Amino acid sequence: GTNRAIVSNIAGTTRDTTDTYIENNYGKFNFIDTAGLRRKSKVNDNIEKYSIIRARMAVERANVCVIMIDATEGFTEQDSKVAGIALEQGKACIIAVNKWDAVEKDGKTMKEFRDKLAVDFSFMSYAPVIFISAQTGLRIDKLYEMIVFVHSQNSMRISTGKLNEVLSIATARVQPPTDKGKRLKIYYMTQASTRPPTFVFFVNNKELFHFSYQRYLENQIRDIFGLDGTPVRFMIRERNEGKK
Repeated sequence: GTNRAIVSNIAGTTRDTTDTYIENNYGKFNFIDTAGLRRKSKVNDNIEKYSIIRARMAVERANVCVIMIDATEGFTEQDSKVAGIALEQGKACIIAVNKWDAVEKDGKTMKEFRDKLAVDFSFMSYAPVIFISAQTGLRIDKLYEMIVFVHSQNSMRISTGKLNEVLSIATARVQPPTDKGKRLKIYYMTQASTRPPTFVFFVNNKELFHFSYQRYLENQIRDIFGLDGTPVRFMIRERNEGKK
């Protein structure tokens, strides 16, 4: 209800990020509205390039990134760009489909939209999706709950003992890969940091730790501990690296 920025219906009008402080039953929040991003072909002036830098800085400041999708337009290149920046920086993420009140619906509309987003955001499959309306307030309370939840997941710390219990069960269920007669051995794992949760694996040979097996172990860890709405990072160390 206040004049905050020059806006219009044309995407990419807002140049600067704006901060909005909100305190409610769910906690204290500072919403950082990013500058609009345009397609690369239209980034032809210094102001627009500066807007992209400011958007990156906004993501850096954030604990949680709510990636807003316009329900009347669907997924766009700009949405992918913002999500990519958030992924790169290891931020907790939520995909919020706004203007849901403006969409004509039948019994399958939400499922069909959700299925399409699963393809569009396949690189961010861990991010929960919520359908909202800023105009009517639809599910805004639920959005606050989700923001608090994914922040806790992004900040989660898991004990080394629990991690290695899961690792032992997972490797017994699916044997580590072999290559030219050599089998990957995972001695143990530990959590190095949070935001995002980062795990270190100590192995006999890095090259044997194929991406597909890393993905399998990530899925096992997520199944047990959740880690919803947050990326997970793995660091691979050979056990004798310290000696070298």
